[in-house]
Amino acid sequence: MAKQNRQSVKSRVRMQDESEGMDSHLHQLFLDQLADIYDAEQQLTKALPKMAKAAESEELREAIEMHLEETEEHVSRLEQVAQSLDEKLKSQTCPAMKGLIKEGEELVKDHKDTSAIDAAIIAAAQKVEHYEIATYGTLATWAEQMGHDEAARLLRETEEEESAADEKLTSVAESIANERAHME
Repeated sequence: MAKQNRQSVKSRVRMQDESEGMDSHLHQLFLDQLADIYDAEQQLTKALPKMAKAAESEELREAIEMHLEETEEHVSRLEQVAQSLDEKLKSQTCPAMKGLIKEGEELVKDHKDTSAIDAAIIAAAQKVEHYEIATYGTLATWAEQMGHDEAARLLRETEEEESAADEKLTSVAESIANERAHME
């Protein structure tokens, strides 16, 4: 009988949480992934200046510098997301971003002083953008499912900026390719 009552209480609590749009397991996963992308953005603020310095094209350098400013805003926005939930972002290393940055550094090193340096930088940067787009899209969807409207709005805003940065990189790549084609 006591076991049935405990199960009944657990069922009611779970039903109440779900009816309020809150799943504690999903909420914990959300917070873990929020901490992960928070670290990823912080890692990126250190990596982008190096990429900008390695770029040959002024257009690419400016695009990276502009995205650095946005990335710093993304860090701040993630702090706002946590505040909107009365949560504190925990310290967590994002191994995916660490790997993407390392790969980007290797690409730059391998293609330094070649005509492919800007293409290598763009490839590395777009891999980062796609990771961020996927992460922010997922987090925004979870926030919406849990009824975290302010968090969802902030995360969607960042997702849109990451998509715009990816489109800008594609545009720069096409521009650089066209310039080189006319030179040959």
